[in-house]
Amino acid sequence: MVTGAPAPAAHTDAELTSLLALLTSMRSPVRSVAVGHARDGASRATAQAFLRAWEALDRDVLTVVDWPEEAASWLRPAQRLTAQAPDAWVLAGAPPGVAHLLRRLRRSLGWDPGRTFGFASLADPRMVEFVGVDALDGLRGASADGGTWEIGRN
Repeated sequence: MVTGAPAPAAHTDAELTSLLALLTSMRSPVRSVAVGHARDGASRATAQAFLRAWEALDRDVLTVVDWPEEAASWLRPAQRLTAQAPDAWVLAGAPPGVAHLLRRLRRSLGWDPGRTFGFASLADPRMVEFVGVDALDGLRGASADGGTWEIGRN
């Protein structure tokens, strides 16, 4: 069981810029996203900043889903994130809560970790421990300093 963790740090401008660059430079164009975030203040603010920036690029946000850090079931947020078949998923939150969600998403048809992007808080080695590398293969995101990261088998 994955339990409690401090809320993630606030995102940086460099992190947001890097994440937008990752999404807009993909070989298959990303036009639509589903955004998910934890309910803590930093995760909400990060998701809101991403939404404003993404929509300023004239791109579509199909849904915004939030979740508590601990829940009885992760089925509802997972279903809401995958319901409209977005081109990509963008996640903000602390590793434990996101890990619960990703374990549930792993069982969802249509979800692909290679089309899933996260903020710096998810560049945590515990993510592999919590979820498993196979379920995260291809998950990538932005670092607070504007760099990027990716989880993979190699």
